[in-house]
Amino acid sequence: MSRAFVNEDAGGDVPKRDYHLPDRDDPDFDRQAARALLEAARIGETGSAEYATGYYWGEPRLAPFVREILAEARAARDDRLEQVAERFLTPPKR
Repeated sequence: MSRAFVNEDAGGDVPKRDYHLPDRDDPDFDRQAARALLEAARIGETGSAEYATGYYWGEPRLAPFVREILAEARAARDDRLEQVAERFLTPPKR
């Protein structure tokens, strides 16, 4: 079949995994959204987590939670989580 008729991105607008997020009105939603974004970034699925959480990478509202996760990553010596948390907190260069 011609590639012109194959939609390789079918279903691309749906999260690839269940992020087990609480309801949006739950007070812990933002904390869990921050964790979901970082864990997704760890495995290269940031877009999926952005879709699931409704937040884009670098969302300032999540920064306090990302700082907490960064401290946990450093204490646990989780280099990859530390790396993605630092990247989240670093403003893009212009």
